Amino acid sequence: MKHPRKVLWIILSVIVIFFLFSIWYKLEYSMAVAESYQVNTPDFERKLLIATQGSDFKDRVTQKIVNHYKSDSIFIEVVDISLLDNVSPKEYSGIVILHTWENWKPPFVVRQFIERTTDQHNKIVVLTTSGEGTYKIKEVDAITGESNTEKAQDFADQVIERLQGISQLNSQ
Repeated sequence: MKHPRKVLWIILSVIVIFFLFSIWYKLEYSMAVAESYQVNTPDFERKLLIATQGSDFKDRVTQKIVNHYKSDSIFIEVVDISLLDNVSPKEYSGIVILHTWENWKPPFVVRQFIERTTDQHNKIVVLTTSGEGTYKIKEVDAITGESNTEKAQDFADQVIERLQGISQLNSQ
């Protein structure tokens, strides 16, 4: 009778350890909600959407992209990726998605957005960050890397370079 109790205690201990690890992992690596804001007037013909997650790295990349375009006649809207369900890509000339690879996959809302906008991929630029810096959604030609704040300018430059290839965003 003592042997089954010992096995039960071991199993319960493993479950508790796994549960505590899960909580720690979620607190340590989960992304915050990004603050929504707009730059310039929505009356402009050209519109850029930046859907991101809240983190120091993504905030820096977003700010560098916004600073690059804010003096142009482009309406810029920054939202959290959780709002992608409400986004109609046809309303924007260009879309930037900055997200983290979480639990070995992209956030569900990002995957869902990419799947429902296959006809709009020519105006979507995706920056995916992960621990290894190589993970990305297979159907998307994404920029990948680690969330290293020292390289925020490099990643912002890569995003801007791809945005310059989007004709609807750059025509006047």
